[in-house]
Amino acid sequence: MRRQASSGVVLILLASTFFGVSGPFAKALIGTGLTPLEVTWLRVTGTGAIIAVAAIPAIKSLIRQRRDSSEVILPLRGMIGFGLTAIAGVQAFYFLAVARLPVGIALLLEFTGPILVVVWIRWIRRVRLPKAAVTGALLSLAGLAFVVEVWTGLKLDALGLLAGAAAAACQAAYFLAGESLSHRVSTPVLLAVGFGVGLVVLAPLAQPWNMNWTALAQQIDLGGFEVNGIVVVSTLIIATVLAYACGLPALRHLSAAVAGGMAYTEVVVASLAAWLLLGEALTPPQVVGGVLVIIGVFTAQRAVATREAPSIGTGDDPTF
Repeated sequence: MRRQASSGVVLILLASTFFGVSGPFAKALIGTGLTPLEVTWLRVTGTGAIIAVAAIPAIKSLIRQRRDSSEVILPLRGMIGFGLTAIAGVQAFYFLAVARLPVGIALLLEFTGPILVVVWIRWIRRVRLPKAAVTGALLSLAGLAFVVEVWTGLKLDALGLLAGAAAAACQAAYFLAGESLSHRVSTPVLLAVGFGVGLVVLAPLAQPWNMNWTALAQQIDLGGFEVNGIVVVSTLIIATVLAYACGLPALRHLSAAVAGGMAYTEVVVASLAAWLLLGEALTPPQVVGGVLVIIGVFTAQRAVATREAPSIGTGDDPTF
């Protein structure tokens, strides 16, 4: 059991790393003149195509199982909901928030998702959580406020705030639904359905038929090197595939609360990647924030050990 939990920790950190490094590549593509929604559509379409091919053996196996047994039931509504929220919703709402709020505020709002996970599990499911999971999530949230420097350029906009809150809810749905569905459906099948739904939902918003496809032929400066746009979008797609391929299996071994707390690593990785690839220097408050996020992640990781080996004979309850 401890080995499985350790595997979950490694997988969620890898997922956060892949999600984090994809940010600068997406921003570089937006710099060519593509809109955020167009880049998101390219990301979802490319990722979905790779996942669909990879899922063919799992889908064939599932079809054989359904032929042999009428007891094989897919949670289709849950899978469609996963596609609407965890694939399409979180990205669409985040970009709407960015359009109406400073990026830092929008990012901070989206990453209140792990806090919503803790609230949902504790007060809706009424499951007692290790204090380390809660403490780690709060520490990481405080660190995130420093990383995005929320005190700069604050402009309140009602629709932007609602969009940011919706993005947080969709991010929470990724962890909560992923935790549940990953035990009932194989990762390739769940992702294939999820990205298929996301592709259909995002297409009318991104309108790829009106997109300036020649932008992908441009040379893009990344870390002092000229890189073709096709290479950049391909790297973005591969990073996204790896992020989801690591993130969902991690939820088989970690609770949604612990995984959500550790996912704040994504923001630190994104900041470092932006520094290396885009020349966006880190300020002292951002460095402090990054340290706080890392401390929060390690604190949340302690919840794994707490859940597996609760204190004995002390009379203390490590949960709240």
